[in-house]
Amino acid sequence: MGIITSVITFKGKVGNMIAYERNGKTCLRTVPETVRQTANTRRSAKWFGAASRKGAFIRSALAPDLDILCDGHAVNRLNSTIVTAGRNNHAALKGFRFNGHTGIEKFFPELPVFSQDGKLHIPAQKLQGFGDAVRMEVKLIATRIDFTTRSVTGMDADVLHIDLEQPFTGADLSVSVPGKGTLLVTLQVRTFLKDGVSYDRRLNAAEIIAVEEVVTPEVVAPKSRPNKRQPHASLATKPTINGQDPVPRE
Repeated sequence: MGIITSVITFKGKVGNMIAYERNGKTCLRTVPETVRQTANTRRSAKWFGAASRKGAFIRSALAPDLDILCDGHAVNRLNSTIVTAGRNNHAALKGFRFNGHTGIEKFFPELPVFSQDGKLHIPAQKLQGFGDAVRMEVKLIATRIDFTTRSVTGMDADVLHIDLEQPFTGADLSVSVPGKGTLLVTLQVRTFLKDGVSYDRRLNAAEIIAVEEVVTPEVVAPKSRPNKRQPHASLATKPTINGQDPVPRE
């Protein structure tokens, strides 16, 4: 891997050279002439591709309701979370931060509690100062996703504004998105200055705080009982003695 120290006029692939950015530095590498893949590497590549598509779908499903900018590594972090979790382990998405620089705990030392009835309780507490911020916006977002059909089946949101110049006595938010699929609950916090929203990435957060699956109850088939009825008389076998009918015929 070479690191470019002068001006470079392209990014991406040109011929057998690829220019890309890594950790703020522009790098250059060549394309390998041949790529050998084993069955395991092909299987891993296929799973990584599926995880990347799922990550892109999750981002697009939540994007219309998120008001903060994700950090530059959010895509890779989300894909890595899905790959590590394994197939259909959506519960592992809990705790994912769309802005990796800040978490919800920065704003609420006593963390909000989300219950299965769709209510979020934020305990009364002393909120720390956030520079010149005068107001804080808290947004609870619930998005229900059917990963089988790759569709968003419902969405709901509730918004709370907190005056940072006044004591915070606690608050409750609620959302309701019935239906089938996986429910992703995201809590977003933005701070506002006197003249508008703050774009300081340390003062804005969005984190998945709950993941709920709708489990379809398993239908148990009743056990079949053995047939204890006697065979019909016409089908019953007549007894014989030495192969002869014991009742002499007229």
